[in-house]
Amino acid sequence: MEDKKPLYKRILLKISGEALAGDKKTGLDFEVVESVCLAIKKCVDLGVEIGVVVGGGNFWRGVKDGGGLIERTRADHMGMMATVMNCLAMADVLEHIGVDVRVQTAIEIRAVAEPYIRLRAIRHLAKGRVVIFGCGTGNPYFSTDTAAVLRAAEIGADVILLAKNIDGVYSADPKLDANAVKYDVISYDDILAKHLSVMDSTATSLSMDNKIPVILFALKDPDNIVRVVMGKKIGTIVQ
Repeated sequence: MEDKKPLYKRILLKISGEALAGDKKTGLDFEVVESVCLAIKKCVDLGVEIGVVVGGGNFWRGVKDGGGLIERTRADHMGMMATVMNCLAMADVLEHIGVDVRVQTAIEIRAVAEPYIRLRAIRHLAKGRVVIFGCGTGNPYFSTDTAAVLRAAEIGADVILLAKNIDGVYSADPKLDANAVKYDVISYDDILAKHLSVMDSTATSLSMDNKIPVILFALKDPDNIVRVVMGKKIGTIVQ
């Protein structure tokens, strides 16, 4: 692998909060966080520029956890705060293993992170720093998947890597349907027409409009991040 060049120069990695919780389901599993950060370091060492968007579902799932008792906008703002905890945890682990990192948030929290400024983020990436984007888009009613596509478009990422708890896109839920078929490649139109749960429809439409390919793969083995960056066919490509 070392004698090959990465297929992508600049990537946007989206990691769900649930993935960082590992088998604990909630909170943070630091063995998982460290393994993800080590994979990110391998990519940085290969010369890849990396932006990261992290979800917050391991702490709070916005309107779902609000249970109808908390107003939607406030519930979503709580979810944005949850993403910041994950961003800070990842930043700390990355720094411990020698990776230069910056956290930028869509809602200003100047005491703990930089405000999100597109040109500053691009400058950090060009200097080899990992930039972790927190607070989603900064707006309620938008998912962190939509934030990932938005940031990918803004920083000019070559590809969006969706690291999830499932190893690709299936025709149905493989846990419920034994006949579910995994796709190696699928179009955005098919995703929308078949109502497949890759990203929400807003994120899917945004990536389609901006012609950014999405690769969905399992985070269970974090080195899959490196394999995808090197061009190995893993998971499902949405294009």
